[in-house]
Amino acid sequence: MNDLDESKAPLFDHLVELRKRLLICIAVLVVAFFACYAFARPIFAVLIQPLKDAGETRVIYTDVFEAFWVQVKVGLFAALMICFPVIATQGWRFVAPGLYAKEKRAVLPFLLLTPVFFGGGAAFAYYLAMPWALHFLLGFQGDIGGVSQEALPGVGNYLSFVTRFLFGFGVAFLLPILLMLLERAGLVTAAQLAAKRRYAIVGAFALSAVLTPPDAISQLMLAIPLWMLYESSIIAIRLTHWRASRREPQSASPGE
Repeated sequence: MNDLDESKAPLFDHLVELRKRLLICIAVLVVAFFACYAFARPIFAVLIQPLKDAGETRVIYTDVFEAFWVQVKVGLFAALMICFPVIATQGWRFVAPGLYAKEKRAVLPFLLLTPVFFGGGAAFAYYLAMPWALHFLLGFQGDIGGVSQEALPGVGNYLSFVTRFLFGFGVAFLLPILLMLLERAGLVTAAQLAAKRRYAIVGAFALSAVLTPPDAISQLMLAIPLWMLYESSIIAIRLTHWRASRREPQSASPGE
């Protein structure tokens, strides 16, 4: 075998391994989708609870296929949430063989914390941000010049609203993990993050303006936690370095 053939062999092995991991993810996702689709209505009942708590007791659909596609999207949404640990694990098994033992020990804790932070962000959106946003948006109902203005939420629009909130807040709450990984990779330092604090605050408010309705309370409910997560990342990085310095063996004294 010549040098060109030898260089192609590792690439082919990686492609075979990637194909294997992707097939596992797809198979698990398909099975989870059909299982979740069977319970799509109860799952959507949970997702629609904040709307009910805000005082709205009716949703409509104007397209013949809209209700059906909403159930399909609910099943897919639930399947993605359930399969996220499996997908993350398969990604880790694909990447891990190419890492040194020290790198594995550095990355693995962040991989384990990812679903925790994502779930925390989604829970924050479901229990706090969404109720505030819905109360604000539904507050425009009432009499306008003798004409009644009434909200008639469509099932498709509401599902898009919910998924945007849950995924948006979930991904936003992964900020500490991203920053700590960048620090471990040597791309940023705690001092650099602290120096760029003002830009991080502006970015937090800009992101909150995109993910939340245009009212100050909803934007603050995302921007302030993002800022706190940014600050906590700086503290965590400094604490990690402090603990590492404590574990390092002390140099021998001159008299020894």
